Amino acid sequence: MARYTQAKCKLCRREGEKLFLKGDRCYTDKCAYEKRPYPPGHSGRMRHKMSDYAIQLREKQKVRRMYGVLEGQFRDYYHRADGMKGVTGHNLLMLLERRLDNVIFRLGFANSRDQARQLVRHGIFMLNGRRVNVPSMQVKPEDVIEVREEARKIPVIGEAQEVIARRGCPEWLESDGPNFKGTVKAMPSREDIQFPINEQLIVELYSK
Repeated sequence: MARYTQAKCKLCRREGEKLFLKGDRCYTDKCAYEKRPYPPGHSGRMRHKMSDYAIQLREKQKVRRMYGVLEGQFRDYYHRADGMKGVTGHNLLMLLERRLDNVIFRLGFANSRDQARQLVRHGIFMLNGRRVNVPSMQVKPEDVIEVREEARKIPVIGEAQEVIARRGCPEWLESDGPNFKGTVKAMPSREDIQFPINEQLIVELYSK
């Protein structure tokens, strides 16, 4: 499967804000965005007037990169959201939030979504008692995610759990760190996403 393999810090610099793609490192002074808060490249420090299309595109790219979704996948999520009842932009964000790799990141079992995706693909987690290896699976209320018994000593999982206190766990999820378990209490809502996102710009982009 295709995936982004270049420097992740360049993505934050390109979008003009932290996307927290490298987990705990993003909270330290080692963060590249803190040192160089301007787009990469020779003309990065130059001021450019952005068109409406460019603003919409940058918002879409920001969200896509934050959740680690490829362009084709993201477009599919948009079409699914557009066919659902309710506000298309909100539906889109809720579909992204309900991805298994995002839920594992939110529960504090991984330092980043990218790391969570890798752990899922290695079969580290169980969903409702069954081993799973598909990061894009959609969770639903009352789903139980837990780390397999033989994988609970993996260092990265322990390290991630130490960070969850600072990052916090959203209200629609319940994290039981000592037992390496998490529960989906409810469907996520728009208010559960604190990161600054203007989803209407994405809807406008795809509606053209």
